[in-house]
Formats: sequence, C-alpha cells, structure tokens
Amino acid sequence: MVRTPLTPWERERDERFGALLRRARDSRSMAEVAAAAGVSTETLRKIETGRAPTPTFFTIAALTAALHMSLDELAAACAHDPDWQEPALSA
Repeated sequence: MVRTPLTPWERERDERFGALLRRARDSRSMAEVAAAAGVSTETLRKIETGRAPTPTFFTIAALTAALHMSLDELAAACAHDPDWQEPALSA
C-alpha cells in the first residue's frame, strides 16, 4: 500500500504533537515514558520527531495517560494555528 504524502498542515500537526510530548515529558527519559505507555522507545522517538505520520489513537491515548495529559488538552494544542512556531527547547 502506498501512503499518500502528508499535507503541509499534517506535517505541522505532527511537529506540534512531537513538541508537546517533549515538553510534557520534561526531565523523564524517553525510555521511562515509552515503558509507562506500553510503546517502544523507537516509536516515541519517531512520534516526537514527526517521523511517525499517523500514530494510532491507542498509542496517542497511552502516551497522554503516561504523561498525565488529557486528550482534550492535546486536541486543543494541536489545533490548526497559522502563526504557530515550535518553541525552543530549554537546555
């Protein structure tokens, strides 16, 4: 099956979702959050970097639960905003 290329908005949404997960993860390691969510570290890495274009609902729900986020919070944060820019990550 050939995957349809992502639209610019879909790519932006994925970047926004990844940035949100990185911020929510804070000082927790990627391995710790992935284990709590029941996903592989590589899956979380791909989602955080926007390389997993369509994570399943169950993966998203598991990650939000592991990070103590609500799905409503996530939906609002990933809503279309033409002026959105990824925040700088603190060192």
